[in-house]
Amino acid sequence: MLALCQQALALRCGPPMLSTARPTPEPAAAAAADGGAVLQGEAAKQWLAERGIVRHDMAPQDHDRAGYRSEPVRPKVGGDMPDGPRPGWFHVPAPGGSETRYAELKESLEARRADAGGTKLATVCEEAQCPNIGECWNGGTATIMLLGDTCTRGCKFCAVKTDAAPEPPDETEPWNTADAVANWGVDYIVLTSVDRDASPTAGQRPELRVECLVSDFAGDAAAVRTLARSGLDVFAHNVETVERLQPMVRDRRASYAQSLSVLRRAKDFGNCDGRRVYTKTSIMLGLGETAEEVLRTMRDLREADVDVLTFGQYLRPTERHLAVVEYVTPEQFDYFRREG
Repeated sequence: MLALCQQALALRCGPPMLSTARPTPEPAAAAAADGGAVLQGEAAKQWLAERGIVRHDMAPQDHDRAGYRSEPVRPKVGGDMPDGPRPGWFHVPAPGGSETRYAELKESLEARRADAGGTKLATVCEEAQCPNIGECWNGGTATIMLLGDTCTRGCKFCAVKTDAAPEPPDETEPWNTADAVANWGVDYIVLTSVDRDASPTAGQRPELRVECLVSDFAGDAAAVRTLARSGLDVFAHNVETVERLQPMVRDRRASYAQSLSVLRRAKDFGNCDGRRVYTKTSIMLGLGETAEEVLRTMRDLREADVDVLTFGQYLRPTERHLAVVEYVTPEQFDYFRREG
């Protein structure tokens, strides 16, 4: 499992560091293949160590797990927040002055919105109040939100506007999106969407890598197949949290099992005709999950053949959203990175 445990204020939308996982060989089978005897116990561990391989079931166990929670907690809307100020490791610099790349992209985006007659080309960076917008835009990464700026679901962690009956999607959005992909000036672009049926469109820039961060399509396998085979590089769908907390954190129409199924199907559908599609997901921490629940989620994702996993600290957008149960330390993020 490639786990990119990021000490971020919110889930990062940036480009993943892709890696092909190497399956860990069984020492007995591998030794036999080398013409040797079947190895067991300490001899098997030594055989693995000589080849730079560490198996989870043979690695020393970190029982304190960097002080991560062991007792489960239920997060609440309007609940008590952790005592004291927000830890310093979650503070990031402001986007920057007029000479920064952030300022250039901001000016370019506003110009494109004006050229489109005032039509709002939405970015999740702005609509979700992401505190990482300065770092991402200064680094040439941005996320366009398709099908408008209003979602039909009401997850208790998200700052994006919600409405059971939003206005119809802008008919010119596909052209505005393609123009932004081709000419906005970013190096890596993520296409996400509010919860409606989506059909992302990218411009003709072969050197540009495209990640689509999508909903669960209500479990529609045909929609997953269409997107996975559309030519994208990374199919991203977030499970958001551990299984126990799903009904408390996500909209009732989402589920842990459905999200795992979407990720598994995306890999099966996308890997065809000589192409490889990478799958990616993200989890918020600090909502009362235990270390064991996080590790169990990591195992489930590995079984679903997910390539990239990112972690982020949950931050409450408003008092109408779930309270933060705790702030996760850099050492705890690093613990999960090592376990991954």
